Formats: sequence, C-alpha cells, structure tokens
Amino acid sequence: MTRAAEPSLPDRARPRRSGIPLHAALFHLTAAVVAALFLAPIVLVVLASLRPASEAGAPPLPPWPTTGLSTESYGRLEAFGDGLLHYAGNSLFVALGTTILTILVSVLAGYGFSRFRFPMKKLAFVLILSTIMIPFQSILTPLFLILAKLGLQNTLTGLILLYATLQLPFSVFMMRNAFDAVPKEIEEAARVDGVTGLRMLVFVMGPLILPGIVSVGLFAFLNAWNEFLAALVLLTDQSRYTLPVLMNAVRSGRYGAVDWGAVQAGVTVMMIPCLLLFLTLQRFYIRGLTAGAVK
Repeated sequence: MTRAAEPSLPDRARPRRSGIPLHAALFHLTAAVVAALFLAPIVLVVLASLRPASEAGAPPLPPWPTTGLSTESYGRLEAFGDGLLHYAGNSLFVALGTTILTILVSVLAGYGFSRFRFPMKKLAFVLILSTIMIPFQSILTPLFLILAKLGLQNTLTGLILLYATLQLPFSVFMMRNAFDAVPKEIEEAARVDGVTGLRMLVFVMGPLILPGIVSVGLFAFLNAWNEFLAALVLLTDQSRYTLPVLMNAVRSGRYGAVDWGAVQAGVTVMMIPCLLLFLTLQRFYIRGLTAGAVK
C-alpha cells in the first residue's frame, strides 16, 4: 500500500521572506553611489559660485560658504564687458542656429540615403562618415581662411555654419538609421491616399522619426553651446563672444590672479540650459539613439 500524500500547508502557514532582497538592495546602493558621484561636481560648482569674494580662492572643502551666501561672483560676471545676458544671447543664437540648420540638412540627407537610389550612393555615405575621423582642430586654419574669404570671419553666422558642418556627418548617420527603422509599407499606404513629396516627409515620416530628430538636435545644441576653440579663433570682437570664450576672458583677475568666483558663476550659468534641455528630452534621446538598431 502507498501512503497518501500529506496535505500541503495552507499559504498563510508557509514561511515568507521579509525585507528587501539582497540583489535589489545592492542595485539601489550602487545607483545611489553613482548618482552622488555625478551630482557632487555640480553641487560643488554651484556652492562655490555663491561664496563671497574673500572665500572665492579658498580650498573647495568645505564646499559651503562659511560666512553666508553671496551673489558677488555673479555681479562681477555681469559687470564684465557688455553683460552676462548679452553673451548668453550670443551663445543661444549660435546654438539654436546650429541646431535648426543641422536638423534641416540631416533630415533631408538621411531621407535621401534611406529611401532613394542614385549612383555611388554607398560611396558618398562612406565618404561623409569618414570625415568624422578628421579632428576639426587640424583643419581649423583652412576653415578660418575660407570664412575670411567669404566675409564670415568674426561673425556668429560663420560660427553657425562651421558648427553645423562639423555636426552633419554624425547627424546624417543618425537620421539615415531613423528612416531605415520606419517600414516602407507606411509610405506606400500614404501614397495610396495621395500624400507625396514634402507632405510625406513632414506629416507622415516626421512623427515617426521624432526621437531621432530630438537626438540630433540635442547633440548639435550641446556641442555648439559648449564649444570653445573654434569660437576663440574665429571671434576677435569682444561683443560677439560666446559664453565659453567669456569664461576665458573673465578668469584673469588683477595681477594675473584667477577670479575663481566669476569662473564658477559662469560655469553654473552655462550648465542650466544643458541640464534643463536634457532632462526634458531624455526619453526622446534614448529612443533616438536606438533607432535602427533592431529591424
């Protein structure tokens, strides 16, 4: 005879584990440490910009002002040249101009490389990508001479054209991948409904490739906003300085001393648009980077 199986314990009688699993705790602890490492420099810069002039050159620790918060550093930054808002406007004009021009050209080029057939299409695409391997510092002198011949040296418009040109190889690659990820059947269905030409690109393909457009625009804006060397070489008129060049001009205090307070205040001002823009568009940015990765 076989013994009947013993009845199982009711669910409420079974022992249950309490607390957070070890792997989850380690994950959250690691994430908190990494977040603190990334946020620490930002917090230090903001606190250093709020130090009074007597503490501006003091060691960074402790990071908080010992005699109270002060906005003297921002006042000295505003008093330099034409004022902080003027130079911030220059940077914003250059960054937005670069972003708009880069998006327009890269979307049209990416659509052409993805959907149209023409002679030496692959060779042209490879040549465009190969320019990424050339550091722009090595061709800065020829670019300076070209802009001087065109009358665009020492102008913000010339700076926009230069930045957009440097951004286009990567942007065209991104947009080509974004268009490749869109099924061609969607275009065929739109053509059946009578949608063709520019309307097809704007109203049908546009919403589908929006993450790629946001990624391209974000890269273009951040690179143009933070770029220093080309702006330093091309801009000779102080009234046309962008914020990175302003930081180089304002950093020298009396008798060659570095005005660390004004530098930290300028860095804080430069961080704000970048942080706000990235935090607002980060979900599109991640989707844009992975566009075309899986078909």
